Amino acid sequence: MRSWHRDIGFFVIGLIIIYSLSGILLINRDTGFLKHNKVVEKTVLPNMEASALGKELHIKDLKISGNEGDIYHFREGTYNKVTGAVKYTRKELPALLNKLTSLHKSSGSKFSHWFLTLFGILLFFLAISSLWMYKTNTKSLLRGIFIASAGLVVAILLLVLQN
Repeated sequence: MRSWHRDIGFFVIGLIIIYSLSGILLINRDTGFLKHNKVVEKTVLPNMEASALGKELHIKDLKISGNEGDIYHFREGTYNKVTGAVKYTRKELPALLNKLTSLHKSSGSKFSHWFLTLFGILLFFLAISSLWMYKTNTKSLLRGIFIASAGLVVAILLLVLQN
């Protein structure tokens, strides 16, 4: 069990580093941390309502703040209701960091889905196999079980208290 735990641990270390860094970025996604402004110009369907336009542009709670003729203004940019031309600013991570965070958002249709599922299984194995690192009836094992139990309680509390 020790050698499996060691070898699998070494195998997944690169992915653990990537997932921990991208997880930190995703936790801070609303703060603008490391993001830069990118101007986007594209054409969508004309005569769209604000809610449909927000879905099309992936902007939550898009609200029209006013208009000048056919040009409608929203916080991020403008929309020409007649031509469908949209110009807006969105905050994006640099390309490499964007790729890292996309791993967290992998769906079943992507190639990485099966590999990332295996990664999750291997992490689960590492968590469980750590309980077999010590001989039974030792203080080290009891201490490990106590710490693991405390971690489990904290995780459950986090889930219960989450908004």
